[in-house]
Amino acid sequence: MTHIPVKASALRWLWITLLVILLDLGSKYLADTLLEYAYPVPLLPVFDLTLLYNKGAAFSFLSSAGGWQRWLFILIACGVSALLLVWMRRTPASPWWLGVGLALLLGGAVGNLYDRIVHGHVVDFISLHYAGWYFPAFNLADSAITLGAGLLVFDMLFGGNAAGDK
Repeated sequence: MTHIPVKASALRWLWITLLVILLDLGSKYLADTLLEYAYPVPLLPVFDLTLLYNKGAAFSFLSSAGGWQRWLFILIACGVSALLLVWMRRTPASPWWLGVGLALLLGGAVGNLYDRIVHGHVVDFISLHYAGWYFPAFNLADSAITLGAGLLVFDMLFGGNAAGDK
């Protein structure tokens, strides 16, 4: 019997997805358990822990839409997660930054998806501010999504072409 070598895919980075999900859900559980809603706990002059619930998307987009947006965002997150898994399966394991970026995106999407399904909102608790200006509160899933998207942009700009120059 002839052995046909199987090319490793970016699915090898799924452990990062699992790590992001565990850290995200664990940190949200701690924030929801230990913090009082909307009461900032200052840690640094520009950084507070502030428990907030977001029923919308990024920057509270559609947060006051009446409830239907929850199901829309659940549907979108499920579709994006499925597409990311297919993309990871079809993507070679190297370059590492592309697989890691996809894994981070998937972990962040699933972490926030869990919140929407179970709680009906996303738990946010990281608050950055300076001189009275506040960046919208976020969580570890959001951070993973941002970092993953940055790695995908890096790949688009510097990763070579699709023919395999990577």
